[in-house]
Amino acid sequence: MSIPKEPRQLMINIMYLVLTALLALNVSAEIFNAFKMVDTGLKSANTALDASNATLPELIKEQSQKSKDLAKYAERIDGIRGLSKSGTDYIDDLVDKLIDESGNLNGEVDEGDYVDVKGNRELRGKKNYDGVTRLMVDQGLGEELKNKMVEMKAQFLNFVDEPDKKSLAGNLPIEIDEVAWTKSANAKKNWSDFTFGHMPLGATMPIFSKFKNDIKASEAELLNYLAGKVGVGGATVVLNKYKVVSSPKKTYIIKGEKFETDVFLSAAAGGDSNTGISISVNGKGLRADKDGVAKYTETASATGVKKYNAAITITDPVTKEKETYKSTYEYEVGERSVAISPTKMNVFYIGVDNPVEISAAGVNSTKIKVSMGGSGGGTIKKSGGGYVVNVTKPTTKGNLAKVNVSAEGLNASKEFRVKRIPNPIPKLSTKRGGTMAPGEFKAQQGVLPVLEAFDFDVRCQIKGFRLVRVAPRQDAEISVNRGGKYSGEAQGLVKKAKPGDRYFFEDIKCSCPGDKAPRDLGGMNFNIR
Repeated sequence: MSIPKEPRQLMINIMYLVLTALLALNVSAEIFNAFKMVDTGLKSANTALDASNATLPELIKEQSQKSKDLAKYAERIDGIRGLSKSGTDYIDDLVDKLIDESGNLNGEVDEGDYVDVKGNRELRGKKNYDGVTRLMVDQGLGEELKNKMVEMKAQFLNFVDEPDKKSLAGNLPIEIDEVAWTKSANAKKNWSDFTFGHMPLGATMPIFSKFKNDIKASEAELLNYLAGKVGVGGATVVLNKYKVVSSPKKTYIIKGEKFETDVFLSAAAGGDSNTGISISVNGKGLRADKDGVAKYTETASATGVKKYNAAITITDPVTKEKETYKSTYEYEVGERSVAISPTKMNVFYIGVDNPVEISAAGVNSTKIKVSMGGSGGGTIKKSGGGYVVNVTKPTTKGNLAKVNVSAEGLNASKEFRVKRIPNPIPKLSTKRGGTMAPGEFKAQQGVLPVLEAFDFDVRCQIKGFRLVRVAPRQDAEISVNRGGKYSGEAQGLVKKAKPGDRYFFEDIKCSCPGDKAPRDLGGMNFNIR
């Protein structure tokens, strides 16, 4: 980029660079904390691998003594471990060079390469990318590292039998991505430039820990390979605890169904437990598949708790010693049955949703089919976890509504009476009749239909009534009202109420859900005191 000659443009460019630097400073602490967290996690994983890799060699050497043919595998241990150590030592030396190059440059890593930041020991040059770029990219140490890793993978595979090399090569974690850098949006001249170019020291620490992890994990893969060859824990790990396991599809089945279970040997440390395995249930031998799992089936002929004895014999592929493990298991056989239960009452009412619970023991709910029959008409449909019935006609004795259920060979039905919603009771406020003070009487808005002791949330409506006012020594006054609420004329009669008056509510009509015609609720009488 050329330097602008115009002072204003030059000033703008400088301000842009300063702003970019400030933005970088604002986020750098969080980013470096993230790098440090990743690096710490990788170092913990490497420590765990070291512990694991230190255990297997002795087990391999001990097992290899059981046969002359196995001795060659024990002889490979030192070569594998030596190759792993030389690789990690190489990376450690490379990291030391980078720390010193980015720190105090005195030729060795010492306390001068570290600083105290709020009580934490930090790399002095963790934000310095000049040293990383100079050594890894310009001086070619990055390409040397890449070639070293590729060479190490090939050397690890030299400890593997020829027929196993292809399959094991895919399990070794050492990989160099030679494609990503060629597709980078920023022009990169090689893998080293892509991986380390202009990278601050602190950001490269997890990269080197990752390479060390690849080497240690490859060492573990090779040691497990040798362990499998000499018969330590099958193909991958030591197996020293076994347990017979039965895994039934169902522990409760219905008479006539087949009981089915998987029977296999569980190894406490995992591994390939299929070598030399024989499985039997109740003395009958079973064929095991390639994973060491056998399937046992029997038909349930009677109800109750059934027991079966499983036995597995395993033969050591190296010593030919046999050991048998036994366990007893049980399952329960029941009968299929269907239950049809009304949720609220043993009666279906016209005009409302009647909830019903239906269940079939031993049958999946998706396999249950329900329908309506009988003289009640209507339909049944699924709602939430149950069903809802809607009926249209009252039934008579001996000709009731039916709920029919079929479920995998089972058929059942239950009869229900069908009734109309009972007549509501007409009231003024809470009173059916009697005496009422003038103020209380005048405060009422109209006639209410009240359903008492009815389990359903139903609203009926007053369709109309005739109101008669009889005052002492006066002719009767009459008003025909539509609906339950007072109309203007009826309201006028109510407002005249005074002690000694009598009010008659006659021919009260009401309609409830499902009604084809209004009902007659009778009348009410009130004396004004």
